[in-house]
Amino acid sequence: MTDDADGSDGKRSVIGESDDAREESAPTPDPDAVGEVDFADLSLPQRVFVAAVQNPTRGVVIAALFAFAFSFYIAFWMVFPRLAAAFTGLGIVLAAVLAVVYYLFARYVD
Repeated sequence: MTDDADGSDGKRSVIGESDDAREESAPTPDPDAVGEVDFADLSLPQRVFVAAVQNPTRGVVIAALFAFAFSFYIAFWMVFPRLAAAFTGLGIVLAAVLAVVYYLFARYVD
C-alpha cells in the first residue's frame, strides 16, 4: 500500500500560490558567488586538511608509514642507544638550523 492514494505527485501547494511562484521563490546559490581561494593563501594546517580531504587514502598510508618508521626508531634506541642518541642530537641541530633559516627567509625575503 502506498501513501499516494490521492493521486498527487507529492508536491504540496499553498492556497493562492501557483507552481511557478514556488519555483521562483526558492533562491539557488550561485556557484560563482563563492570566492575562489588560492591554495597559496592557505596556512600549512589548512593545506594538510585540504590534501587529506581530497585523498584520504594517501593520508592513511602516510600515517602507517610514519608509525612503521617510528617503530624502527624505537628499536634503534633499544639496540644502539649511543648511536641513536648521536643521530637524535644531529637531527635536533639540523631541525634548529632549518627553523632559523626558515625564519630568516620569511622575515627578510618577503
